Amino acid sequence: MTTTTVLSYGTAPNQVIHADNGIDYTYREIGTGTVPLVLLQHFRGNLENWDPQLVDALASQRRVVAFDNVGVGATTGTTPNTIEQMARDAIAFITALDAPRIDVLGFSIGSFVAQEIALIRPDVVRHVVLASSAPRGGAGMHRWAPEVINAVGQPQPDTKGYLDVFFTSSAASRQAGQETLGRIYGRTTDVDKPTTWETRQAQYDAVCDWGIPNHAALQRVSAISHAVFNTGGDSDPMILPHFSYLLAGLIAHASIRIYPDAGHGFLFQHASEFAADVTQFLNDNG
Repeated sequence: MTTTTVLSYGTAPNQVIHADNGIDYTYREIGTGTVPLVLLQHFRGNLENWDPQLVDALASQRRVVAFDNVGVGATTGTTPNTIEQMARDAIAFITALDAPRIDVLGFSIGSFVAQEIALIRPDVVRHVVLASSAPRGGAGMHRWAPEVINAVGQPQPDTKGYLDVFFTSSAASRQAGQETLGRIYGRTTDVDKPTTWETRQAQYDAVCDWGIPNHAALQRVSAISHAVFNTGGDSDPMILPHFSYLLAGLIAHASIRIYPDAGHGFLFQHASEFAADVTQFLNDNG
């Protein structure tokens, strides 16, 4: 299945697709290709929280699809409180897309979902990109540091908190953060619905459950046999870089890159470079 070219994610229309689980999923797509790259969003994020600069760069050579999972943004239903159910909900969306195989890029909590998709439905997934990721059961992932959850977990979104977690304190990183915010909030029509407090609570419950130390869960992730590109920022306070190295050691066909002077939002700060790296990874692995 291919799609008509849309010039920019910033102007891509919201679309709705009905899945067999009874959910109406809201999504946007850009670019062309037979194997779509499906994007899985971060904690509390909706369609608006993808940087158009990054999505446009990723879509220069392929079809890219971003969507709101169940209960998030304009998608119907109630956000589940486990990563496994989020993965099953994502699989329902992928099935509705009628895409026999996909590449997947999961960011933050979306990277947890990506791992589960690869384990639950391995034949659907071709290659996996994990951004700011951690394996289930990794020691030190049971909840986030107080300063992190206070910055990004309050009832109302906080711009300073976002900058503090997603970018570093350097002048270059802060400037990149301000530019990212300008692009993310530059859309004025056909804007996605904000995520709710109920979604925030369910997602954080899922994060805490994912992070309960569990050696068996670490063994389980080793069953991922796909080519995997593990990426992160060297100063990410939300998901520390050593988790990317841990994942790379657990997954047989994994490579890793950590980007300099970057926080949780390294893929926005280094959008052009990250997109080029992802494109090279997907092309090299066919």
